Amino acid sequence: MKHWHHILFPSKPRSYPGDRWVNITLRSLHLLGIAGIGGGFLFALPKAQYLPFWHLAIGSGVVMALLYIWENGRWLLQVKGIAVMCKLLLLLLAGVSPQWRAELFAAVILISGVVAHAPGKVRGYSPVLKQPSP
Repeated sequence: MKHWHHILFPSKPRSYPGDRWVNITLRSLHLLGIAGIGGGFLFALPKAQYLPFWHLAIGSGVVMALLYIWENGRWLLQVKGIAVMCKLLLLLLAGVSPQWRAELFAAVILISGVVAHAPGKVRGYSPVLKQPSP
């Protein structure tokens, strides 16, 4: 059990050469994918027109999430990780509930904007992990 804990929650976050540029590239591709999905969802375009963007957004998002988890599994238990899991759930719901796609997509964008621009103290807060005393 202790070994598993050390693998998922290293004492110091892991990094790799070029991690910043990999993150910037993945985020940029992710934004492109989200823009394409937005066009499809908000303007009720045929699925074939936005499907490549769907794959790009989901694929880049999953790779970013896996890299954040590899860096330190605490990410999953922090507001920023929880928000990503909620957004993924909303996008999956949008995939099976076409009548709610625009509203679910708008919720994803709002969650993204609030969490991305919240102070680091908020993004890094974990309702699960013990927080350091102020």
